Amino acid sequence: MTRVTALILGLSILAVGCGSDSSPAGPSQGTTTTSTFTVPLSPSNEVPAIANADASGSGTVVIALTVTKDGAGTITSASANFQISVAGFPAATRVTDAHIHSAAAGSNGSAIINVGLTSGELAITNGSGSISKNGINVPADRAAAILNNRAGFYFNVHTGLNPDGAIRGQLSEGAFDPGTTIPY
Repeated sequence: MTRVTALILGLSILAVGCGSDSSPAGPSQGTTTTSTFTVPLSPSNEVPAIANADASGSGTVVIALTVTKDGAGTITSASANFQISVAGFPAATRVTDAHIHSAAAGSNGSAIINVGLTSGELAITNGSGSISKNGINVPADRAAAILNNRAGFYFNVHTGLNPDGAIRGQLSEGAFDPGTTIPY
């Protein structure tokens, strides 16, 4: 009988130990959020404004910035997806790169997030083209800075004719969707 009692007791302890925790999530639960920026790009926003053959160009970038926060609300990781569309460029235009830069409107700043384009990867056919770049790593501190001050950042597209940037838009100029928060 002692063995049967010990077996039942052991199985009971095992069953309790394997049970699921049904306690509600507390403040330590983290979240993942995606914020979307739709930014119009114009050569007149470049500093100085573009006045050469690229002056007829324009574009739009849609940036989906996904951040993961810990229970305290601190961003622990981030990534971005970019959908870049350009139009109105001369047929021979060669797009060389695209970045998010740190600076307010009217000022130039350092590139802080590189989209990772290679020269010519965004093909211009009949003056237009588009490309998606997904899963670009964004340092957590830079993601936090962008979300806390969109007006302090701009996106621009660089061309062979304008290596410092041909079309530009402040992240605050476009539509902004703060997205939804998903607990993890």
